[in-house]
Amino acid sequence: MKKTVFYTLILSSMFFVLSCGSSRQVTRVNTDETIDLSGRWNDTDSRITAEALMEQLLNGRWIEQYSQQNSERPVLIVGLIRNKSHEHISAETFIKDLEKAIIQDGSSRLVQAGDKREELRRERADQQEFASAATANRWGRELGADYILQGTINTIVDEYARDKVVFYQVDIELTDLETNEIVWMGDKKIKKVIND
Repeated sequence: MKKTVFYTLILSSMFFVLSCGSSRQVTRVNTDETIDLSGRWNDTDSRITAEALMEQLLNGRWIEQYSQQNSERPVLIVGLIRNKSHEHISAETFIKDLEKAIIQDGSSRLVQAGDKREELRRERADQQEFASAATANRWGRELGADYILQGTINTIVDEYARDKVVFYQVDIELTDLETNEIVWMGDKKIKKVIND
């Protein structure tokens, strides 16, 4: 008898818990709307950081100096943006925002980096074997980059009891690929206070 009452209470409790969680509602919102539920790095942080850094980069003196010495636009490649923060941050969305801004600005050119560049090379190799000679793309015609854009994402966390301050700093630098000279540096800082 005691077992029956015990199992009945367990089943009743499980039913109650499951029935309480079924009122979830999902609402579509504008992707530019700022929503910060957890206080962690989010899409808004990624977007405003990329916008601020690209404004700094594309208005930097390095472009004018390059233009004075050359008759063409500089070629950039976006290298690694290392996440050294305490959070899991997807750097790829941030990198895509940077690349899109470079292309849309038009004052410099952009070439593929990393895995995508390797995929292009594999496709070119396949064309040498399987495509007609008239349509196969040739080797040795890639556009070489003049500069590489690299960076880091860092955080400093200060917390006491249930309150927390999270400071994010994203630093990027532009380096001349031939000389290793750093020709430009920029940063964006974000500070969040989280009260529970």
